[in-house]
Amino acid sequence: MKYIIQENDQTPAYIQLYRQVRDDIVEGIYPYNSKLPSKRMIADEVGVSTITVEHAYALLCDEGYIEAKERSGYFVIFRSDDGFASCSKYEAPHITLGGHHPEASAEFPFSVLTKTMRKVMTDLGESILDRSPNSGCTELRESIRQYLARSRGIFADTDQIIIGSGSEYLYTLIVELLGRDRIYGIESPSYKKIEQVYRAADVTYESLPLGHDGIESNSLWESNADILHITPYRSFPSGITATASKRHEYLRWASTDNRYIVEDDFESEFSISKKPEETLFGSSPNANVIYMNTFSKTLSPALRVGYMVLPKSLVSDFEKKLGFYSCTVPTYIQFVLAQLISNGDFERHINRVRRNKRKEMQKNP
Repeated sequence: MKYIIQENDQTPAYIQLYRQVRDDIVEGIYPYNSKLPSKRMIADEVGVSTITVEHAYALLCDEGYIEAKERSGYFVIFRSDDGFASCSKYEAPHITLGGHHPEASAEFPFSVLTKTMRKVMTDLGESILDRSPNSGCTELRESIRQYLARSRGIFADTDQIIIGSGSEYLYTLIVELLGRDRIYGIESPSYKKIEQVYRAADVTYESLPLGHDGIESNSLWESNADILHITPYRSFPSGITATASKRHEYLRWASTDNRYIVEDDFESEFSISKKPEETLFGSSPNANVIYMNTFSKTLSPALRVGYMVLPKSLVSDFEKKLGFYSCTVPTYIQFVLAQLISNGDFERHINRVRRNKRKEMQKNP
């Protein structure tokens, strides 16, 4: 155990520790069902407080790497080979089809939005009427690039980011990019428009049933799909979140045979975890994950703005096949979003919602 906290690193100490312990768990240094060192032991050896260790362990519990057992300590529940055994003994939780529509917006302050709109109009004048570059305005793509790097652990170049008018439009672009001759695997149940888009595009798709922790392993490995479209964080309408083991299983599945994962990361910004949810894009060793998100939940569904981050290996193919498509988001709206992200209003809103959700959880455990 040689954990080191870099004092000159802006990353909080508990996050640094969390990442190092997580990596040891994934690499098998702490195998399944093994007990982690006590909080005091880690604190003494690393030179941090037990509170720092407790925060790091809490994150590992939140993400399904470990679990706390009363009076016994913390034990590893992550298994790198999870998914090869049958999941038939598990049942998916009861699915409620009612409730809010998946694109219902957390209330972004209207006054902040209108203030930003006025500022953009004043500062940029008639340039808001200019035609957008086909992949989206550089200002918005660069703002998203920086936001993803500092907040989501996604490091990409600006040319990997494509702007489009909502998720359905981006789904269609993905089909055109990866090909209609491929077989697409989708969660069952899933957001109905995913299936509707694939059906309208006349591609073959398979519905893969969800278990308690994600797509059932037998269905995943027996599927003929070579493209996997998933919503790892709180799939709609089931509310199922893929565990850490399941996310690694998805990456293993995609490690061979020219397979790709479409990671639909809708709503994950509002996780009550004290750190942003891990992304498959940021964790993939094979650079074959297409990351997608929209501003429907974080700002407003009325804006109809989404984006995807392509693996570097697909950027050239996208430009050749689809580079002629005009961007479907107005230049003015792109400038407004870029301003909201770059001036910090976007992230302040997200953090405020997350804090309020945590408070509600504490009031109603």
